[in-house]
Amino acid sequence: MGKRDGQDLPLDSILEGDCIEVMRGLPEASVDLIFADPPYNLQLEQDLRRPDNSKVDAVDDHWDRFDSFEAYDSFTRDWLAAAKRVLKDTGTLWVIGSYHNIFRVGTAVQDLGFWIQNDIIWRKSNPMPNFRGTRCTNAHETLIWAAKSKAQKSYTFNYQALKAMNGDLQMRSDWRLPICSGSERIRVNGEKGHATQKPEALLYRVLMATTAPGQVVLDPFFGSGTTGAVAKKLRRHYVGIERERAYIKIAAERIGKVSPLSEEDAEFTPSPKSQPRIPFGTVVERGLIEAGAKLYDPQKRHAARVRSDGTLSTHETTGSIHQVGAHVQRAPACNGWTFWHFKKGNSYIPIDTLRQRIRTEMAARAG
Repeated sequence: MGKRDGQDLPLDSILEGDCIEVMRGLPEASVDLIFADPPYNLQLEQDLRRPDNSKVDAVDDHWDRFDSFEAYDSFTRDWLAAAKRVLKDTGTLWVIGSYHNIFRVGTAVQDLGFWIQNDIIWRKSNPMPNFRGTRCTNAHETLIWAAKSKAQKSYTFNYQALKAMNGDLQMRSDWRLPICSGSERIRVNGEKGHATQKPEALLYRVLMATTAPGQVVLDPFFGSGTTGAVAKKLRRHYVGIERERAYIKIAAERIGKVSPLSEEDAEFTPSPKSQPRIPFGTVVERGLIEAGAKLYDPQKRHAARVRSDGTLSTHETTGSIHQVGAHVQRAPACNGWTFWHFKKGNSYIPIDTLRQRIRTEMAARAG
C-alpha cells in the first residue's frame, strides 16, 4: 500500500480507507482518468434462487446497502465531488452502474458540472438469467463517460486506436463483451473473491480509449483490482482506493503477477487530431517531394504537379492537396494526404508516409 501525504501522488499503490476521505487527501488536479465502479444499491430483500431451488451467489455485501435513496444520493454526490477535485482539467470520468443506480448517478454527475460525452451500453454476451421469470433478463450495464466540464476542450480520446480495434470501423456506443467468468474469476476457498468483479476486456477498452502510456488512472472503488491489473499491463499508472482489507490483499496479489507490455508493444495508432500539424509545404521544403514532381490518385486516373509552395496544379485548377483532390473527383471534400500518391520505383506510395516521417523525427527530437 502507498503512503499519502497530500503532496505526492502515490503511484501504483492501493490506499486503504473510505474513498471520499482518501480522495480529499490527494493532490488537486493530479489524475488523468477516474474509473468508478461504485456500489449499485441493489436493494435485495430476500435470497435469489434458481428453478432447482439452489441459491444464487448474488450481491448482498454490506458495502452495497444504504438506508434510503437519499442516503445513496448523498454518498454519490460526496464521492463525485471529491473525485472532481483530483481530476485534471484535461481528465475524464467513467462511472459504471445498472438500472438500480445509474440514473441517480447520472443526475449527480450533471448536477456537479461534469459534461457527459457518451453513455456506453455494455451488452453482456453471457448474462445471468432472470430466475424468477418476472422481468426481462438484465443483459447490460451502462457506463457514463464525462469530461470535467462543458468548457473543457482538451481530453484524451484515442479514436483511431478504437477504430483499429474494431476492424477499422468507428467504435459504437454499445459494447458486446462477456461477464467475468472461468479462469479470470478470482476465487478464495471456492467462493467468488469479489461479487462484482469486472472483466479485464471492459477495462482494456476503457483505458485504450481514454488514456495513454504514463498517464494516471484512479479507481476509488478498487475491489479486486481489475483497473490496476489492466493499467499495469498497458503501462499506465494506477492509484486504487479500497476500504476492505480482504479485497486489498486479493488485488495486490493479482497485480503483482501482471507483466507490463514493452514500450514498443504498448504503442497504438494515434488519432490525427493529437498529432502535430504538418503542412504539405513542409514536405516540399524538406525535399521529401521536389517541386515539379507528379502526384497520382490510387487508380492513376488523375495527376497533379507539385509547385514550389506546396500547392498542386492540374490543367483545370490550382490549390492545396485537399482542394485539388476534391476538384478532380467532383467531391465536396478530400483528404489529400491519403488521396495523392507519388511514384517510387514501380510502386505508388501515399504522400501521408512523408508526413508521418516528419512527425516521427519530431517525436524523436522531443524524446
